[in-house]
Amino acid sequence: MKRKWNQNSIVNHISEHSSIYIFIIVLFLMGVIFGAIVVNSLSMTQKEDLFYYLSQFFGQVSAGKVAASKDLFIQSFLHNSKFIGLFWLLGISIIGLPVILILLFMKGMVVGFTVGFLVNQMNWKGFLLSFVSVLPQNFIIIPIFIIAATLAVSFSLRMVKREFMKKMGQPFLPMFSKYLLAFSVALLFIVFAAAIEAYISPTLIKSVIHSI
Repeated sequence: MKRKWNQNSIVNHISEHSSIYIFIIVLFLMGVIFGAIVVNSLSMTQKEDLFYYLSQFFGQVSAGKVAASKDLFIQSFLHNSKFIGLFWLLGISIIGLPVILILLFMKGMVVGFTVGFLVNQMNWKGFLLSFVSVLPQNFIIIPIFIIAATLAVSFSLRMVKREFMKKMGQPFLPMFSKYLLAFSVALLFIVFAAAIEAYISPTLIKSVIHSI
């Protein structure tokens, strides 16, 4: 019974915010496409410099000279949790709506640029490296960022209605509690993503480098 209620809650949430989800997903994909396009606008010197540092990094990974997994985990968690925390804060600030959208677009741009650069410089080898270095943790991080951005945008819009359109709607405290709980759950998923990036991705990168 409880499981069915949870499923209904998820379906109702997605149905209620479907237009925001579509907008957020399209915005993120635009960021990915833009990031991939930016790769082609780089000069040959810029590409060579970036590829040199990238080769150095992959060489260090292959030789096992990267930071300890624990340090990588902490670094990854802090980086991504800052994004989640910023989304949460911007959602309750009313005026943070455009910044939420900009941050999500930039996240998409970073992913698109990273994958696009690897493929541009290394062809199918770059695709394999991007698949094991960028995608594993982002299978969790990207959906969480999209959900967090949607929740933040939705909460911000509700706050705008309350403040400027004088529409009371749902009482503030229960609404804020659900908002806080949702972002707390998001942080738990960020822990899993950080664990993948710290403990699994380096091993996958190392195996791919040795195989190619």
